[in-house]
Amino acid sequence: MKKPLIGLTLEQLRDITDAIGLRPFAAKQIASWLYVKRVKSIDMMTDLPLAARSRLAQDYCIGLYPPKDAATSVDGTVKYLFDGVGGRDIESVYIPDGQRATLCVSSQAGCKMNCHFCMTGRQGFNGNLSTNAIINQVLSIPNSHSLTNIVFMGMGEPLDNLSSVLSAIEILTAPWGMAWSPKRITVSSIGKIKELRTLLDLTKVHIAISLHNPFPAERAQIMPVERAFPIRDVIALLANYDFSHQRRLSFEYIMWKGVNDSQRYADALVKLIARLDCRVNLIRFHAIPGSDLLPSTTAAMERFRDSLNDHGITATIRASRGEDIMAACGMLAGKASSLPASPDTISQ
Repeated sequence: MKKPLIGLTLEQLRDITDAIGLRPFAAKQIASWLYVKRVKSIDMMTDLPLAARSRLAQDYCIGLYPPKDAATSVDGTVKYLFDGVGGRDIESVYIPDGQRATLCVSSQAGCKMNCHFCMTGRQGFNGNLSTNAIINQVLSIPNSHSLTNIVFMGMGEPLDNLSSVLSAIEILTAPWGMAWSPKRITVSSIGKIKELRTLLDLTKVHIAISLHNPFPAERAQIMPVERAFPIRDVIALLANYDFSHQRRLSFEYIMWKGVNDSQRYADALVKLIARLDCRVNLIRFHAIPGSDLLPSTTAAMERFRDSLNDHGITATIRASRGEDIMAACGMLAGKASSLPASPDTISQ
């Protein structure tokens, strides 16, 4: 099968132009056709010599693949289904909100982290997505040109597929690519220490850390990764970086009735993150099959929010979107397909 050009960085495109005898600047021309003009075929790259286009087309294709299906919520949220890997399709979610239009993208089919409250984590791990499969989610949806923000909060742990995610961020933010400001991108993570440090050092994107419980022993019961990457170690790493200007740090905190929504937890959370310049997003739990967890009441969430705000920590209650189409936080699972097991990286 022909190799996709979408998902390649400028350096990778230069390797290709060198191989077919084009001058180095041709790589920027191809990047512009792919990520700015968004052509559908190599033949449309009219500032490349015809012979070069012919040689390029022998081994490569553009590499855009439309969604397989879509579901629209009563609130306007749209969930898109794409071909995945390892027998599992993937999903991304388009969230319009006034002048803001956010796409929640997936980085893996399934997830290794096994968070007990997340449908993606409960289904197991099927494979990493290539950079092509990540950028394809951004470029191939009908709403692509209206996007203002991208969040790596879909299926998978982004830092468990760091190479593809970093390449995707480079394409999204580089002058030769889509030239987005890093402030339009947020990467959510459970906090893999080594990979988080790399992401912080190499990019300026916003960071969102899944916290959900300030007590390590209790957190480990719902998030097994606490044993490998203790939240206190994650916070110690984050304390070495400046989040007061261009980059924003937030903590995601899903709230469960009678589990983590009392004043005791609010006080412990304040103590845990007080030294950081950050905010807290309080998230209503969305019931998933096989879980006996219940969402906190609105009154409990508001008390928790007000307590954090009273202690100088900005806290907001995130509006729930797309629950009726299983597109809300923690509900993405993809659809099992008839594909046979395959290697970790999609080859399209």
